[in-house]
Amino acid sequence: MKLKHFVSATVLIEHNNTKVLCDPWLTGDEYYGSWTVHPKLDMDYSQFDDVDYIYISHIHPDHFSRKTIEKLNKDIPILIHNYDEKFLKMNLERMGREVIVLNHGEKFHCGDGLNIHIFAADDCNPEVCFNFFGCGKSKSIDGGSVGIDTMAVFEDGKKTILNVNDCPYELSKLCLERVLDKFGSPDLLLVGYAGAGSYPQCWHYTDEEKLNKYGIIKKNHFLNMGLDFIKKTQPKAYMPFAGTYTLSGRLAKLERFRVVPRLEEALDFYNDNYKDSYGFLLNSFDEFDLEIGKTTTDYIPNDWEKHIKYCEEVLIHNKYEFDDDIQPTLEQILELLPKAYERYDNKRKQLLFSTDTNIYLYIPDNKMVKISADGSGYDIINESDFDDEKYVTYKVDDKLLYRILQGPRFAHWNNAEIGSHIQFSRKPEVYERKLYYSMNFFHA
Repeated sequence: MKLKHFVSATVLIEHNNTKVLCDPWLTGDEYYGSWTVHPKLDMDYSQFDDVDYIYISHIHPDHFSRKTIEKLNKDIPILIHNYDEKFLKMNLERMGREVIVLNHGEKFHCGDGLNIHIFAADDCNPEVCFNFFGCGKSKSIDGGSVGIDTMAVFEDGKKTILNVNDCPYELSKLCLERVLDKFGSPDLLLVGYAGAGSYPQCWHYTDEEKLNKYGIIKKNHFLNMGLDFIKKTQPKAYMPFAGTYTLSGRLAKLERFRVVPRLEEALDFYNDNYKDSYGFLLNSFDEFDLEIGKTTTDYIPNDWEKHIKYCEEVLIHNKYEFDDDIQPTLEQILELLPKAYERYDNKRKQLLFSTDTNIYLYIPDNKMVKISADGSGYDIINESDFDDEKYVTYKVDDKLLYRILQGPRFAHWNNAEIGSHIQFSRKPEVYERKLYYSMNFFHA
């Protein structure tokens, strides 16, 4: 087997004459325009015409990139997990794609002896997901996956590649046991090391705190999560990958404050802390041959200071998908709030969650929505009247906010947050997971 890397989580797995393309994100800006591929790839999409299957691990746009999928041969079937929620399947079918849905761990023969097995990170066990996310799903689901993340095993009966994508380690431990019992330690582990999101760059911290306090906490957390995967699976070789993106548009000014370890930093960390495997990195379009255990060329690191300069001088001028929308009025926003609050509060009740922390959402005309998290409703206040000792504030561009409030067909809180579109502040400095999870359902 051979592995060819393009960018982020996009890899091509080849065995004999069979090819499977994983999580293709090769072109265009995602997350409403705030994530871009940099440096841009000089792509000839006809090189993928002979790909036999596409595997998409989950619905996030850096794994399910519509703009990339539209450029790929429409005759290539797409492999996904049998999720309990059918969002990914429905979205792909609306694009006119053939979707093959695989049950948890099911063996699917891709051709020429190459097989894929797709596993839900939560091991298709709603209790695991409930304990990790507090998602409130029924524990009686049979055969579906409550979460969104999957991992995949590629094997030919002799060699195995384990691709864990964006799977959180704590959520995945039970599933990893199943994988290791069935396949043993992989010959190659593709391991995430980064972790996207708004923290710390979109929070109310000082620049110094973002860079040297909260950012360091985040960086160490994800490096150690990747190390947990490596120690648990004990692969013969591993490659840190996925979650590599660049902020574009006016949010490009936040790029230096994301405090995500660079690929070479991740590799150095794993080399220093685990001596029993061979770690490597691949440039775009380079390959790793599992038979001989070698890469085609040495890895060339990106110049970080040049990268930041390009972000702040060039990418910062890029536009977002919603920039040309009509500016929403206060009345249009207010019309959507009753149904949004009802949906949000139903989710809060489902989670059996209550807190005296209030959520404050900025809306047009210098107003805020004060949203309770104890069932006592919501109020509209003036920004000047904001005065609370226990709160979380959400501030997002009014145009994107209007899309979000209309529902997931237009935009989603989670994608806006991952895309760094939401500015947050909170007091006290306490993370209440179910509060933010409930807020994802604040839409009409």
